[in-house]
Amino acid sequence: MEKLIQITSGRGPLECQWVTAKVLKAFLEEVKNNTIDYEIIHRENGDENLTLKSVTLLLKAKELDVFLKTWLGSICWSGKSTFRKLHKRSNWFIGVFELEGLEKINFNEKDIQFQTTRSQGSGGQNVNKVNTAVRAVHVPTGESVFAQDSRSQLENKKLAIMRLKEKVTGLYIKQLEKRMQDTWNNHLQVQRGNPVRTFSGTDFKKNHQDKSFKKQRNILKQELKNDRYDLN
Repeated sequence: MEKLIQITSGRGPLECQWVTAKVLKAFLEEVKNNTIDYEIIHRENGDENLTLKSVTLLLKAKELDVFLKTWLGSICWSGKSTFRKLHKRSNWFIGVFELEGLEKINFNEKDIQFQTTRSQGSGGQNVNKVNTAVRAVHVPTGESVFAQDSRSQLENKKLAIMRLKEKVTGLYIKQLEKRMQDTWNNHLQVQRGNPVRTFSGTDFKKNHQDKSFKKQRNILKQELKNDRYDLN
């Protein structure tokens, strides 16, 4: 199972960007503790050091739904701003959302077509007399690159594959960024008042963590109980 998860400050102020960075750290700690594979696909840095506007992760595991039930929704941090010490606000909210319906581009070297040619120098003069330069085309996307850095055809082929992979990955990230813009409402709909997680203080202490898991367990018990009634 794979899921794209976005942690976002929405259009919140600098304090929310700081909370986003802190939540990412806490989120990744639990991801690792639950042996969930992850990859950071995209991150948008905040307006100050150690802050984030948003980050998007790809999670991979057999079972993700139960884990994500305790994360998806609004996250609250209770504390005084370290950026605006006289600010009266003490509760800051960010959101954790699932991005759905986006197909990842799979990069497979079998999908590459190679063409060799002579390397060219400035003015169009031949650098060498053998076909050492390599053009690589990723057939599914049509993206192409050209490598003539080395006098070795094999080395140029390796460079072409590496550059093409970066280019195709960049194409995927652009699609993701467009999807993020299309779903900007997620950023605006960070729900206030019923957070799934609450942290407090500059040490970002977890509050009511056991209560959160207990709540989820009780919900699952009630669902099982309802299922038994339905069977009867």
